[in-house]
Amino acid sequence: MEKIPLTPKGFVALEEELKHRQQVERQRIIQAISEARALGDLSENAEYHAAKEAQSLNEGRIQELESLISRAEVIDVTKLSGDRIKFGATVKLVDEDTEEEKTYQIVGEPEADVRSGRVSIASPIGRALIGKAVGDTVEVSTPGGGKSYEIVGLAFR
Repeated sequence: MEKIPLTPKGFVALEEELKHRQQVERQRIIQAISEARALGDLSENAEYHAAKEAQSLNEGRIQELESLISRAEVIDVTKLSGDRIKFGATVKLVDEDTEEEKTYQIVGEPEADVRSGRVSIASPIGRALIGKAVGDTVEVSTPGGGKSYEIVGLAFR
């Protein structure tokens, strides 16, 4: 099985989601199915079918989370150092066209969230940054076209 790199924060978030889905969502959905059954004829009962679909989606996500957690390789970013970008690095970039500054942390795929400043190690920008250093320029292919960034900061926190 392929290991999945995660930060400690990302690992805890997956564990919390799993616990919530197993202990809260599962019970809520069972209650909704029970209430829908009480309404009678199941063949034309939209509430029953919706609850069963929600149950299927929840159980699928539980299996996915269990798999991710079992394959997780938790890497404590605070113990990392160096002058090259690698997993866990927090990188400050300047868009060479707009002079806009952006800060991203390179994380594992399950915890990536661009709006929160966390990009996947497997994303185009993550792949472009790996191995680079402060002062380097990277070209990134994005859906909106190519972007050029200068790396102006690197930290492990």
